[in-house]
Amino acid sequence: MPDWARQIVLDCCTHGHDTTYDLYVAVVMPDHVHMILTPLEDRDRLTIASLSEIMKAIKGASAHAINRRLNRRGAVWLEESFDHVVRSSESLDAKIAYIVANPFRRGLVKVPSEYRWLWVRAVKTA
Repeated sequence: MPDWARQIVLDCCTHGHDTTYDLYVAVVMPDHVHMILTPLEDRDRLTIASLSEIMKAIKGASAHAINRRLNRRGAVWLEESFDHVVRSSESLDAKIAYIVANPFRRGLVKVPSEYRWLWVRAVKTA
């Protein structure tokens, strides 16, 4: 995936943060994406977006933007996705660390913070 396409995907991943979902981390690799998020209640507190709705929105918006840039139509994403429910804060921390280190493990950067398509939520302080 070219650099410009990775930026489009990252922008689409972060777009719903604090409105539709609480995004903890996202990384756009050359051939896949990792995200950890928690769906949020809508403004009226009537519904919570499903994971499939969130992923459809991210994939749809990014595919549309990528296809527009390439002046084409067609599929950009595979239909599949791998979803996993994280049940403890210890497990969440380990999953976040795994995602943050992914570009380093793949040899794309010397330190994870150098990777342009890595987004990590700022720690909220009181």
